[in-house]
Amino acid sequence: MSDGGLNLDDFGDLIERPSARLRRSAEERRARTGLAPGTLGRLDQVGAWLAAAQGRVPVTPVERPKAVVFAGDHGVASLGVSARRPGEAVALVRALLDGTSPGAVLARQAEVPVRVVDMALDCPPDELPAEVTAHRVRRGSGRLDVEDALTAEEAERAFRAGMAIADEEADAGTDLLVLGDLSVGGTTAAAVLIGALCGTDASVVTGRGGVPIDDLAWMRKCAAIRDGLRRARPVLGDQLQLLAAVGGADLTAMTGFLLQCAVRRTPVVLDGVVATACALVGQRVAFRAPDWWLSGQASGEPGQAKALDRMAMDPLLDHGVTVGEATGALLALPLVRAAAALAAELPERPEPAPDTAASGPGDEPEPAVISDAT
Repeated sequence: MSDGGLNLDDFGDLIERPSARLRRSAEERRARTGLAPGTLGRLDQVGAWLAAAQGRVPVTPVERPKAVVFAGDHGVASLGVSARRPGEAVALVRALLDGTSPGAVLARQAEVPVRVVDMALDCPPDELPAEVTAHRVRRGSGRLDVEDALTAEEAERAFRAGMAIADEEADAGTDLLVLGDLSVGGTTAAAVLIGALCGTDASVVTGRGGVPIDDLAWMRKCAAIRDGLRRARPVLGDQLQLLAAVGGADLTAMTGFLLQCAVRRTPVVLDGVVATACALVGQRVAFRAPDWWLSGQASGEPGQAKALDRMAMDPLLDHGVTVGEATGALLALPLVRAAAALAAELPERPEPAPDTAASGPGDEPEPAVISDAT
């Protein structure tokens, strides 16, 4: 990125695809294990994806994953588009920090540390630990149906904050990131982004939200998304302006985080509709970037299904988990770890020597490690 203004076009030059050569090498190694093709299902595909992302064959087991959860409140929640009350997101964050929420339970069970990043919670900053609020851009995002969620300066700060967090995790040796969100009104913002980028009507992308809403709330949400789409369409050519108009600080930071993870060659497992919406914006910025991301689960939100189809992503799980806070992606993490372990530890069967009499015991070569450095 340039030292002056933030130029998103730079990501197109900085992001390369994971190594196709090493993906083929991983697939060839898998063929030499003697297991019949297809018997491990998606685990083979995930193992090859990890090999390409890590730049080595055999794959290294996933040993230092981390869940990163971006939090914020959205002004559009005041319209009654969510089953939760406006400003309630801080209570969800406290539960995650206290270890009593679903995401916290699953992270603890999987021995995965959780990092919570407050970008725009509607509460005094001293109500939360300083490390949580360190990147906060503002207190609550604007009402996207009638005003910009962020100013241009706030959007750049939020985007850069997401980039900085990705750099910190890469520098710390995190080998797999799990991305989630905690918000009130966030699925409405996500639906606007997806509807705008996919060119659909509001009704196509309006879901029931993290806590399912009734029909009247759904109609209010659909109307808010319709109004948000009217404001989003004129700025589709500028993704940072789009995020400022209708995304909010948390979604803007998540988009910067995803793109910088791709720059730093750090694979990411996405959670639900909010993370997927940010990935869709990231794809518009840099078309190679989604190759670094894996969809952990299908939440059942229609907007997520639309965005995944646009990015040609197939979720690992389909359990309809909508609670947020990376819960669905954490459920997928054991599958990713299993794929890495299988790809790393299944032994290759040596091919028969053409002349068995010419070779003696101990003549088989050691398995080779292939990497981008070789």
